[in-house]
Amino acid sequence: MFGKLKGLFGGSAGIAIAAPVSGTVVPLEQVPDPTFAQGILGQGVAVEPAEGRITAPADGTVDMMFDTGHAVSLTTKDGVELLIHVGIDTVQLKGAHYKACCKTGDSVKKGDLLIEFDPAAIRDAGYQLVTPVIVCNTDRFSGVHTAATGAVAAGDQLLTLSEK
Repeated sequence: MFGKLKGLFGGSAGIAIAAPVSGTVVPLEQVPDPTFAQGILGQGVAVEPAEGRITAPADGTVDMMFDTGHAVSLTTKDGVELLIHVGIDTVQLKGAHYKACCKTGDSVKKGDLLIEFDPAAIRDAGYQLVTPVIVCNTDRFSGVHTAATGAVAAGDQLLTLSEK
């Protein structure tokens, strides 16, 4: 009850999730993959990268660094379970053009480097780089809101989550 009152009277502004990469914000519904576009894995937003670096969007722990380096999942100190997936169907590259800069179990701070990748080489291989940032435990929150549109820099607020 007090949590609801706190929200009504100017309490917490919500949980902020930063952009993990600089680029252009893309609504999730426009991601050319139905699993992401339909919110099957959770709500969120995507970024069309302008650079080849993925950084931690919040303080937390790496739950899984995929062997291929194309995706990472982490849990923030606030309990947000995030999936950052660099590109569409890029698992098929079997790690080519990606370098994992952390490993499963690592503690990370907002802004720490998680993945480096070669955008030109990935595009030349025929893959799209749009990068979904998904809140996998969406049901824990009363809302997942996009906090940015257009151009965004890594570290800028990308999502705001409202607690139930």
